[in-house]
Amino acid sequence: MSKKKDNPTENGTPAARRDGSGSGGTGRDGSGSGGTGVVSRRRLIGGAGAAGAAGLVLGAAGGAGGYAATRGDAPTPLTTVGSTQAMFHGKHQAGITTPLQARGHLVAFDLTPGAGRKEAAALMRRWSAVAQRLMAGEPADNGRVHDTGVSLDAGPSSLTVTFGFGRTFFTRTGLTDRRPAALDPLPAFSSDHLDAKRSEGDLWVQIGADDGLVAFHALRALQKEAGPTARVRWQMNGFNRTPGATDRPMTTRNLMGQVDGTNNPKPAESDFEKRIFVPSGDSSAYAWMAGGSYAVVRRIRMLLDDWEELTVKRQEQVIGRRKADGAPLSGGSEETEMDLDKAGPDGKLLIPDNAHARISSPEKNGGAAMLRRPFSYHDGISDDGTPDAGLLFVCWQADPFKGFIPVQRKLDRGDALSPFIRHEASGLFAVPGGAASGEYVGQRLLEA
Repeated sequence: MSKKKDNPTENGTPAARRDGSGSGGTGRDGSGSGGTGVVSRRRLIGGAGAAGAAGLVLGAAGGAGGYAATRGDAPTPLTTVGSTQAMFHGKHQAGITTPLQARGHLVAFDLTPGAGRKEAAALMRRWSAVAQRLMAGEPADNGRVHDTGVSLDAGPSSLTVTFGFGRTFFTRTGLTDRRPAALDPLPAFSSDHLDAKRSEGDLWVQIGADDGLVAFHALRALQKEAGPTARVRWQMNGFNRTPGATDRPMTTRNLMGQVDGTNNPKPAESDFEKRIFVPSGDSSAYAWMAGGSYAVVRRIRMLLDDWEELTVKRQEQVIGRRKADGAPLSGGSEETEMDLDKAGPDGKLLIPDNAHARISSPEKNGGAAMLRRPFSYHDGISDDGTPDAGLLFVCWQADPFKGFIPVQRKLDRGDALSPFIRHEASGLFAVPGGAASGEYVGQRLLEA
């Protein structure tokens, strides 16, 4: 369960449900499994200050546990941001339904020449072990790779590490017969200006945390553990609003200043699992994906200079929602359902025909939905003086051919937002279900 006392998410979901349905006092992934790292850290500290902590995780990540044990002064509780911990083991991997974190890294690896199924299995075993330790706030040091101490003194800070496999991974490991049809290449879209060097990849890792050093620590540890088996293909760094930066829980904003994520599927909805996760019970060659999801990753550059020349009223017409609070132009508050048929006194639709919110809505796409969980990015100023900034778009669904693809096709045919964005990189990855206790991520694929 969460080690956080009270820190509701931007969607109003309590922190105790940081990942998964949150039923029955389980861990954040809904699995009911506990992190062994919490127990070991408490033993290490010997219970000092536990009463005052009121259930918060004590100690620190990245090697700080040993440091705290040798200090002369008594350890003090971490703040709520630092103490929040996501569970590694569970039905689903963390980092899918976990609320947006302040910092993130997306990185793709390619297996090196000569590396096959055996080497990939060993890598996933190492990566899973490191991720489990770091997510529990423990050092990355496993006796073979020295911990850098980058996040010394920090707690887990909601760290999540999520692993996925690209289409080419199955060819390189001789597992093409176990490659799901859902990993077929995405179609081309008119807004694509894709850089192949920053797209796809054999392996994909998503790292998120509420502290920048904790996130970097995980990135560095995983890169080192890759050793001679895999090399980085591309890496992208992102950010979001820091938890607690607003006076009440609020949906985040993107770099266009728009409230972004209002219409996301909610875990409390009856069909959420069906839309986002691959169901169990499949006895075919794809049974290893049970409890997993498919991630579509797009680097979407925002043409901010052009966007910022528009009046606020015009921006709202492009999106279909008020900029101030995210409410639909048809009226109400942010959570009010859009009235797509409502017209103004002049007879014109209040939410224009080509508004982004209208075209991407499930009502206009046969119920197609995906869980959007992006990071913003800013990679400096381009040679022409424009900001290289935008969205690291990550969306999750049980089948991209029923989620991302139909919606993007619809947007491609007339979205008012299209002139202000450019898709510059793309990837599709199969993200298996979470590892049970004693397993590593992907074990059911690689050792079946």
